[in-house]
Amino acid sequence: MDAATARPRWTRAREREENFPVALRWLPRDLRDHLHAVYAVARTIDDVGDRSTGDRTARLLALRADLALVWTGDTPAEPVFRELAPTVAACGLAQEPFQRLIEANLADQRVTRYATFEDLLEYCRLSADPIGRIVLGVFGQATPATTALSDRVCTALQILEHCQDVAEDYRAGRIYLPQDDLTGVADEQLITGGPGPRAVVLRQVNRASALLDEGAVLVGRLTGWARIAVGGYVAGGYATARALRAAGGDVWTRKVVPGHVDTVRTMVALLGRAAVVSR
Repeated sequence: MDAATARPRWTRAREREENFPVALRWLPRDLRDHLHAVYAVARTIDDVGDRSTGDRTARLLALRADLALVWTGDTPAEPVFRELAPTVAACGLAQEPFQRLIEANLADQRVTRYATFEDLLEYCRLSADPIGRIVLGVFGQATPATTALSDRVCTALQILEHCQDVAEDYRAGRIYLPQDDLTGVADEQLITGGPGPRAVVLRQVNRASALLDEGAVLVGRLTGWARIAVGGYVAGGYATARALRAAGGDVWTRKVVPGHVDTVRTMVALLGRAAVVSR
């Protein structure tokens, strides 16, 4: 299998791990290709920051320089950056949101805990919000208003993912649950679970749900394929929040994932409301 074939299969496998449909099959092929290219870049950056051996900071800094070549017209060494170049050209995407993803992973090498929820929100401005801004750029629907709403949605999705991955993150040396919410909870309980950690998870789920409620109106502000794609992202967030609540915040004894039927049903409802509002 050559690299060109392996990468799409690798990307599809990773996309299935997400809480939302990365690139719905209903979308036109060119838009799906653009979204797959963006996703592959984001996953590659995260893999270097989370899973690579050796000096991760040095590797991330090298990625930062290599990524910049996409915008100078030179040829990057990283294959997924080369594959991103046509998307950048076709959609007129800015470099800054992509570089913020690298900054988030650089922060992960320095910061392993967040004192308050506000501190976590600052991290999400690097790790999550840029993705939504890039997606809006792919669809040509980035405005100050849609960007602000997208930031809320993306932050919510990131927080929900942190809730699902508490034990995994702790084993990697990171705690994304705010420290002031963890008062009275021993670090070891982030591996074993218990009433205290479950309550902290549910508090973050409630916060994420509030952000989703604020940002969900984005679906009605968008048009065409953008509305459908983003409707899927928002629906995945709501379905994930419901799954976490149904589990009582217990992400230790079971793998909590959103139900497919729940996601589809929620997406249909969101799109229906958006159609009524936009008339």
